[in-house]
Amino acid sequence: MKFGIRKPSLKRSFKARTTGSLKRKAKKAINPMYGTKGMGLLHPKRALYNKIYKKTSFSIFDLFK
Repeated sequence: MKFGIRKPSLKRSFKARTTGSLKRKAKKAINPMYGTKGMGLLHPKRALYNKIYKKTSFSIFDLFK
């Protein structure tokens, strides 16, 4: 488990910002459950890990907010 500051990844950041709405709409058309709230409950171990990770680590960009 990571504690403290996370190392930023420019590649992942760029990918997240450029994934277009058309791609999301296509995924939603194929899978109606895509992007809906509460889907993390299907994987409780992962949901718990992500919740703890989000609370115990922070990004360098959070320091500038």
